[in-house]
Amino acid sequence: MTTLLSFLLAIAILVVIHELGHYWVARRCGVKVLRFSVGFGKPLYIKRYAGSETEWVISAIPLGGYVRMLDEREEAVAPEELSRAFNRKPVWQRMAIVVAGPLANLLLAVLLYWVLFLHGVPEMKPMLGEIKPATPAAIANLHTQETIVSINGEPMPGWQEVRWKLLDLALQKAAADIETVTTNGQVSHHTLDLIGLSAADLDGDFMQKLGIQTYRPPVYAIIGKLSEGGVAQRAGLQSRDLVLYAAGLPVFLWEDLVSIVREHPNTRFTLDIERNGKHLEIEVTPEGVHENGALVGKIGAAPLIDEAAFKNLLTEVRYPPQEALLQALRKTRDTIKISLKMMGKMLTGEVSIKNLSGPISIADYAGQSAQMGLTAYLGFLALISVSLGVLNLLPVPLLDGGHLLYYVAELIKGGPVSERAWEIGQKIGIGLLFTLMAFALYNDVSRLFLG
Repeated sequence: MTTLLSFLLAIAILVVIHELGHYWVARRCGVKVLRFSVGFGKPLYIKRYAGSETEWVISAIPLGGYVRMLDEREEAVAPEELSRAFNRKPVWQRMAIVVAGPLANLLLAVLLYWVLFLHGVPEMKPMLGEIKPATPAAIANLHTQETIVSINGEPMPGWQEVRWKLLDLALQKAAADIETVTTNGQVSHHTLDLIGLSAADLDGDFMQKLGIQTYRPPVYAIIGKLSEGGVAQRAGLQSRDLVLYAAGLPVFLWEDLVSIVREHPNTRFTLDIERNGKHLEIEVTPEGVHENGALVGKIGAAPLIDEAAFKNLLTEVRYPPQEALLQALRKTRDTIKISLKMMGKMLTGEVSIKNLSGPISIADYAGQSAQMGLTAYLGFLALISVSLGVLNLLPVPLLDGGHLLYYVAELIKGGPVSERAWEIGQKIGIGLLFTLMAFALYNDVSRLFLG
């Protein structure tokens, strides 16, 4: 329910802002707006305010919206209202009306990022975790617990900035000059080679391909919370039990215990533990659970976390009002730039179309971000708002960018594009959008059912 409601709220906000952009500029240009609809298909709610010429509508399919304007190409227009028809307006006004929707989405993103930077965005400090051998990070001589200060001269206040910058450089197949500082304050410079990344490397978590991951304090094999009625509780394990051996194998970290438990589904073995200075042996039989096509063992226990150690890894990215606005503009610009580069690389085959996400994935991200809190949800809204603005500006018929393309052609040839050209363009646009949606839905289903 959280996922569904947060997704519908996100769609409603983004669509209303987009269509308000069209509506506001259309009214300023003297165009009569007949209907403002959130959603497509059958109207579920229609409201016309006193003295208003516009119907305000909520429709059945909540995956978009539209602003319907007076236009001779759609219906007959009374002679006295011809001056208020969209098609009678100068081409520059029509272009302004069309571009206003995507621009409104981009301005919304700037506003959201500005509010976030004013309030403060919690992030992980860009401290490096274990560097995997024979990876680009290892070759660059990066070390565990080094903190990234800057990349190519740009300050890196948090881990998200590091990811975005490295993704941008990876798409350019460029090198990254990384400045780091160690725990004792020693400053170093490293050159990280991103040229060798393939299209497949960018499909998933490309940071793992680079050998870069966040630093996490060691989580020792100390029992924390127990699932009520779970295997561990029934066997007699208690909170703060320290696991020394499992199935005769030494255990140091929680991941060691997890690995052994997963390898013993429905198989009894002994845990050697320390409780209040005493050594005990407890037998457990992990419950077999099917996970991603494999049978794994689980006992229903979580580790005891040193919260103070993890809190020390968090930072808050916050700026004063003017600097926050500049950072919001920069963040929006960088997101637009990376989005366009990703689209271009998909067209050339340098990046896989597996990176496309459809409504199912977006709904999933909406739900996850909503559960993480308002800050995460606003960040999600800003990112999707940029994506919506960029997508609508693509020169594809049916999209706002396609209409702009027609109007540019009209400026060049000195007259409107023929009806035949419009019809052909609409058919091409429908075909492209349906193909794009099919790929996106396929990716959604693959992620959902195949992991």
